[in-house]
Amino acid sequence: MNDLSMMRPAAWQLFLDLAKEGSLSRLALRQERAQPQLSRQLAELEAACGTPLFVRHARGLQLSEYGQWVLPLVRGWLAQTQALQDEIRHGLGVAVGEVRLGVIPSAVGPVVMPALAALRQQHPLVRLTITEALDSQMDHSLQSARVDMAVRYVHPAGVRPGDQVLQSVGTYLVGPPGDPLTRRKTVPFARLQGLPLVLPCKPSAWRDTLDGLAQQQGFALQVALEADSLRVQKDSAMQGVAHTLLGPLALEPERHQKRLQVALVVEPALPRLIVLTLRPGLSPNLAHRAVADAIMACAQGQPGQAA
Repeated sequence: MNDLSMMRPAAWQLFLDLAKEGSLSRLALRQERAQPQLSRQLAELEAACGTPLFVRHARGLQLSEYGQWVLPLVRGWLAQTQALQDEIRHGLGVAVGEVRLGVIPSAVGPVVMPALAALRQQHPLVRLTITEALDSQMDHSLQSARVDMAVRYVHPAGVRPGDQVLQSVGTYLVGPPGDPLTRRKTVPFARLQGLPLVLPCKPSAWRDTLDGLAQQQGFALQVALEADSLRVQKDSAMQGVAHTLLGPLALEPERHQKRLQVALVVEPALPRLIVLTLRPGLSPNLAHRAVADAIMACAQGQPGQAA
């Protein structure tokens, strides 16, 4: 295998498939291909690289240190190659190709699903791949090129050049029905002192912001539970295990069904922006722009505050 054959997309797609599957036999079964053929192709690719991409063990394959380093580079290159092939195949002026979108859980239902429906109707050649993750996980997904763009929360001071602001929202203290703290429409931040809370795991820019505000007011937040799960956060609040702090998109359908009770945090307010962030170094094509436009239209149709 010569050096030029290293640049064949099909060879590196096999590398990505094996990195995800972790087994030649399972991949061969799933793709209905002969395992010796896949093994030979992998051996040729590793020979061209001059170093193993995987470590073999009894349970299958594990990425080598070199394989871990090259993985995000290959993902980015194949995405760009696929975008170029799509543009050539379907012609200029048509939105076509795969767009990998990271999204915070609370935005999936109210923003992403309506955007997906609009895309299917207006841009049927755009293929959307969705990865759901908390904002604390989103930076890594963007930096490692696992996603092309992300719908996420940021503090107003954390907006980056190129971010598209979808909404400005407040933050709500969430508790069970009948909870005295959330009975009024607003609750001062100082009332969080001594209150058991369920919050995202560290490291988290949102946790840092909350801890900093508490420190300014002379107390430390009482974190009863750390959970990188919106479901766990809401269930804990609904069942009275601990209060949590959420944006308005995360409150439905439970708030409408009166299974939880919320109050807007004030003094100080905790404003956050829902933004669309592009992956560093991404040159948006027509497909990326079509997805961004659909998300922007859907997000602007959502209420920014809970009544």
